[in-house]
Amino acid sequence: METEVGSAWRAVPDAQVRRFTELARGEIPVLAQDILREIRQEYPGLPVILDSNGVPMSLIGIRRALEHFVEHLATGLGHPHVHPPVFQEFGRGELLEGRSLDSLQAIYRLGVRLAWRRLAEIGQEVQIPAPAMYELAESGFQYLDGLVAESVRGYAEAAARRAGERLRLQRGLLDLLLAEHDEEPPSPAAIAERAARIGWALPETVAVAVLLRPAREAVPPAVGPDVLLDMERERPILVVPEPDAAGRAELLRRTVSGWHGAVGPPVPLEQAAKSLRWAQQAVSLIEDGLLPGGGLVDCTEHTEALVLLPPRELIDDLGRRLLAPLNDCGTAHGRRLAETLLAWLETRGGAPEIATRLGVHPQTVRYRLRQIRELWGDGIDDPDHRFQLELVLRAKRLRGDLG
Repeated sequence: METEVGSAWRAVPDAQVRRFTELARGEIPVLAQDILREIRQEYPGLPVILDSNGVPMSLIGIRRALEHFVEHLATGLGHPHVHPPVFQEFGRGELLEGRSLDSLQAIYRLGVRLAWRRLAEIGQEVQIPAPAMYELAESGFQYLDGLVAESVRGYAEAAARRAGERLRLQRGLLDLLLAEHDEEPPSPAAIAERAARIGWALPETVAVAVLLRPAREAVPPAVGPDVLLDMERERPILVVPEPDAAGRAELLRRTVSGWHGAVGPPVPLEQAAKSLRWAQQAVSLIEDGLLPGGGLVDCTEHTEALVLLPPRELIDDLGRRLLAPLNDCGTAHGRRLAETLLAWLETRGGAPEIATRLGVHPQTVRYRLRQIRELWGDGIDDPDHRFQLELVLRAKRLRGDLG
């Protein structure tokens, strides 16, 4: 059968408990000062923060912790611990000062050790039995855990607020950088002011990446602090500083592993919206199956597709007019003539060279070239006409309409 928690302490006669708590209460002011002095000696760099009355907040926290714990003794150790809210403030303070909670927890342990030393002396003076004092020590360590938990809560809440504030400020910077500006780009001063609020070092150039979510619950890319990430958009956005720096492209690809999308060309910081526009265009082509999916597509490696594929209506209209001579040739034969015409326009070579390119016999190429000249006549010799034909045929090849 389990022993009832706190039974040894509750077995102590009430008169002894009252005497113990009276002596402990009387020791609190001096004990708190002694604990604070020891802490300052052990941690000389600890900042001193005063309340509105000029009293150190740390001294107030020590007093309240001692008072609450002593009152807890009077209840028989069976009631839940009450922890002063000021310890949440200590946790918040550690975050604001840029420190971890490690030193704070060490300070708490030092304070508990010093407090326990004095309580043990009072226990001997009042003749509290050893088993009851053991339970008192165990309760003290539980109380310490509660103080640490309060500080952790305060630290976490402050961290969440700071992160939320940074996200809000970062979103303001991104809105300024990425908005389409009809007349002129944002001023360097305006960008610098918003960047300073989040501690973002201004780069000379940036590239903007647009990502497609692999799944709604996908873990965000683990970007470094110099990369701006906006996960709130349907298509998350990355602003990458100095994209041409050595190793930056490979690092970016590793960072977005498991995601896919496109990264726009490097541009001056004030023209980030232009890089975004090209990245968005590339992502649209990826979704249409016209650019390869998987990984991060670099717009600078697909200039032809980005220039020729988006204005589909214009290219289609131009193609209908320029390729009208093929309308009566039949689908298969018309396609072969178009492929031969494109090979000739790209190379301006002879039949053997074009035949090698197409994988057919040179005599077949000569036959097709005679047909092409019959269909287009002297217009095939006009440089502007040839240029437009090549544009149309390259676009059809990019779409998969030609081999």
